[in-house]
Parts: sequence; structure tokens; C-alpha cells
Amino acid sequence: MELRRALVRAAVSRPGVLLAVSPGATRQRLAVEAELARRGWPCVSGPTETDLLVIVGDREGGGGGGEGWESDWVAGLWQGIPAPKARVWVMDPERTADALDSGLADLERGEHEDDHPHDEHDEHHEHHEHHEHHEHQQNDDTAPHSDHSGHDMHGGRHGHAGHDMGVVEGLPMADRADDRDGLRLDVLHVPLGPVLADWPAGLVLRLTLQGDIVQEVTVEPVTTPPSPHPPFWDEPWLRTAADEHVSRGDAARRLCAAHLDSLGRFFAVAGWDDMAARTRHVRDRALAGATAAELTSLVSPLIRRAQRSRTLRWLTTGLGAMPAEQARQRGVTGPALVADGDVYSRMLVWLDAVGRSAAACDVTEALDAAEVVGPRGRLDTPVPPSRALLDSLPRLLEGTEFACARIIVASLDPDLDELTHVPAPRSVHSHG
Repeated sequence: MELRRALVRAAVSRPGVLLAVSPGATRQRLAVEAELARRGWPCVSGPTETDLLVIVGDREGGGGGGEGWESDWVAGLWQGIPAPKARVWVMDPERTADALDSGLADLERGEHEDDHPHDEHDEHHEHHEHHEHHEHQQNDDTAPHSDHSGHDMHGGRHGHAGHDMGVVEGLPMADRADDRDGLRLDVLHVPLGPVLADWPAGLVLRLTLQGDIVQEVTVEPVTTPPSPHPPFWDEPWLRTAADEHVSRGDAARRLCAAHLDSLGRFFAVAGWDDMAARTRHVRDRALAGATAAELTSLVSPLIRRAQRSRTLRWLTTGLGAMPAEQARQRGVTGPALVADGDVYSRMLVWLDAVGRSAAACDVTEALDAAEVVGPRGRLDTPVPPSRALLDSLPRLLEGTEFACARIIVASLDPDLDELTHVPAPRSVHSHG
């Protein structure tokens, strides 16, 4: 009993939060992440570290969720979390703080160690992993740690998260097959997602590995009901295409925040936790309405640090190369096309766009209805830009080391919200 009380006291003082975000719930996720950062509650990467499970999205659809969303994997997540534990469901961004307070109270009382989560609450954690073992060794906080990707993406928390979180029960099964050198190696079938730290919400990748090498990749987005709401990051351009007035400054602000969100995820996966946290703070300031002058003063040092990091360049150069011609053939139209290169090149494109869009956040003139290029690419085509990014993943990942897979995914950062909003491509295409 005393041990149990001690565990409850520790959990309540600073609960470890696991975020389970459904496609279409970006607005809610951002509200949850900002509130978690304000409280200083740590985000964890797997059920065994979790005190509070926060499920983000609308259970009725139109923002993710639905009974299938819960039954498919939330139940498995919940079963894998040791007591004491609690869970809440966040649907309304305005009630994020109330949801977290309710979850904390339930955790203290031990009331939610059985089943049903509160369906009145909504929250999201941007899956920011714990790497204290790296942080206390970090003498130069201007660079990520070169051993992070190998440790956590292969044999570490990333590798096991897919199994712990209910995609596959138990450990992967191993077969035998010839590898590219003719050797007989174990064949492992490893799922990544849909709940994984710093991972696109709703994405499941099923990898076939031989040794450390990815042999085959299957992309399986989680099926969710169609949403009547436009994808959060694409909203300004879709509204303009529907003949609504949107200022160029508002579109620039959303673009700036979108790329900062992607960069925060990218830095976290690369092991640069300090940079990831700072980037997300600036993202939140952009969404809160900071002026162009303030945003420019905030993003400029971030851009310089990232560009000057030799460790980051060393970690990412040569990974996931996608020349512009290949990108065009695959229907890619956004930053990945502009980058005309590898993971590092795509990061540089994001950084450049962040600097330019931050400076334009106060522009009041109307956005041109012909400018239908969102953060991931053109929105005036029948296929959402993130669909092309997802379709590109198998070719980019096959033949690479498993430790590199998550960095490559993070450098594309497909937004599965675009797949939930079925009317968006058709309505925008009619204006094109």
C-alpha cells in the first residue's frame, strides 16, 4: 500500500503523458502540446512510462476518432499502461486545461484504472521523447547527439513503441531469408505507428527488415471518417479558394507555424531535444498572434543554429535522397520538390520558408485565390499533397538502415489530416 501511494504521489506531481492523436485533430494537438509545455509535464514515448493517456480527437468523426479509432488500438494502449493510470479524451481545444486537470484528479484518486475515458476532454502531446540520458551529457546544446538515431530508432523505444501500443501484440516474429549479400538473416516484420513520439498522426508503416536494412515498406494510414473541416495547416488557402477573404499575413503565419511544427518533430527525432522544444515554443507564439518583428527575432537564432550544426549535417546528409525529377514523377509539389535532394536539403527549405513567412505575418493585403500552395504542396490538384509524400515513402525507405527510417519520415512530415478531408481536393480543383 505504501509503495502504491508513493507511485501515485510521483505520478501526480509530474505525470508522464502519452499522446494518442487521431488524424484531423491538429488544432487539438497543438492546444495540448502548448498546455503541457506550460505545465512542464513530460511527454513519454510508450505505455510503460505513462501515467496519463491523452486521446486527442473527436469520437464522432470530423476530427478523427470514432468507435473504430478507439477499438482498434486505444484499448490496446490502455491495457499496456501499468497502474496507477488515468486517461482523458480531448475534443475541444478550449477545454484542454480542464481535461488535464480532470485526468490529474482521476490519477490521484485511482478512478480510471479500469475502462472508460472521459469523452468530454481533449488533449494532445506532440510526442516529445525523454532522453535525459542524452540531455545531461549535452555540453554543446547547439547540436544534436550523433548516437540518438541509432539508439532509439533501433532496439530502443522507437522500435518497440509499435508493439507496445497495440499495433501488434507481442514481439515481432523472425523468419529467415537471403539478404542482398546472399547471407541468411532473420526477417523481422516491424510496425511503426500509429501512436509514436514525433510521428505523423494516424500513420502506420509496416517494415520488413533483414538485419538493420529495410527490405519492404507498406504504408497503411489509419482509416477515419471523413471530416467536414479543412485540414488545419491548409485552411487559409482552402478558404481563399472558396472565395473567402484571407490576408497574405494570415497565410504566412500559418505557413510559418506549420514548418516550425515539422521542424520541431524533425529535431526531436534527430535527438536535438532542446532545439525541438524551442522550435515548438516559437510555433506557439506564431499561432498566438506574435508580430512579424517578434517572430523574426525568435526564428532567426533558430535558423542560424540549425544551419551551423555540423552534427546535424553529418547525421542527415545523404539520407532519403529524392531528386526533383523523381519528386515530380511521384506527384510531389511542395518543399520536398523544391529541396531537390536529401533529408538535410529538405530541412534547409523549411528553414528558409520559416524566415520568409515570419517576416510577412503582418501583411494585410488579400491572398490571391490562385496561390493554392499549402505547407505540403499544391492544393489545386485532385490528390492531396500528403498523399504523394506517403506514396514516396516506400522507395525512400527501402534499402536504408532502420535507424534512419524515422528521420526520413520526419523530413517529409506528411499530414494525414489532408486525407480525412475528402471534399478539399475537389472543391479547390473546381477553382483551379
